[in-house]
Amino acid sequence: MSQIKQISNTLKALLRQQHITYKDIANHLSMSEANVKRIFSTQSFALDRLEEICQLLNLSLSDLFLIAEKQQDQISQLTPEQEKELVTDTKLFLVAVCVKDSWTFADILKYYQITEHECIRLLAKLDKLKMIQLLPNNEYKLLIAQDFRWIPNGPLEQNIATDVFSEFMHSRFKGENNFRFYLRGTYSQSSIDIIQRKLNQLTKEAALLNQEDAKIPLDKRQHIGMLCAMRPWEYTPFAKLRKPT
Repeated sequence: MSQIKQISNTLKALLRQQHITYKDIANHLSMSEANVKRIFSTQSFALDRLEEICQLLNLSLSDLFLIAEKQQDQISQLTPEQEKELVTDTKLFLVAVCVKDSWTFADILKYYQITEHECIRLLAKLDKLKMIQLLPNNEYKLLIAQDFRWIPNGPLEQNIATDVFSEFMHSRFKGENNFRFYLRGTYSQSSIDIIQRKLNQLTKEAALLNQEDAKIPLDKRQHIGMLCAMRPWEYTPFAKLRKPT
């Protein structure tokens, strides 16, 4: 894939994540929507135009190029078969999470009860699943994008909904590096769009920070869980008091 096409694909993915439309871009650039579509279809991005589009994403040009480089040949979503394979094998799931966080072979052996032979076998299995490319000396190239999403109602989401979320939320969220915040309100559609855009930006930034921190020794890092959620919802006791329409 050419570099221009890779940048174009990365840019489109980022725009989709933040729900930014061609119309939004046209308004920002003071151009017609047809011209914006032409730029994307022909991939004829002038640097100044590209920089202006990046401003909508709260990104610099260098950020865009870095993301495009890191996501080249990476997958943003697993197949149902890949997800099922992970959730039915705890050690495989663990090693998959470790490699996504750029742990080395030695790191995995040091921190978990996994033998060298097991780890080699599990890495080979991830290679067979096309999640990594296994290299000599137990090195690997990650083929999963940092911001990959699970399949809606797929094996991973079902596992997370039934096990992970309940365990994660069973906490008072007190102490250092703990944070819990709940806010409700009634919002216009334009305000909802802004909130969604900012939440998408936050998840993207968190994924990039996780990737950058891979250079730091493991004893200087810690496991952190972060849950961002939003949906149309009214507290059930309040909803029961609504007059019928």
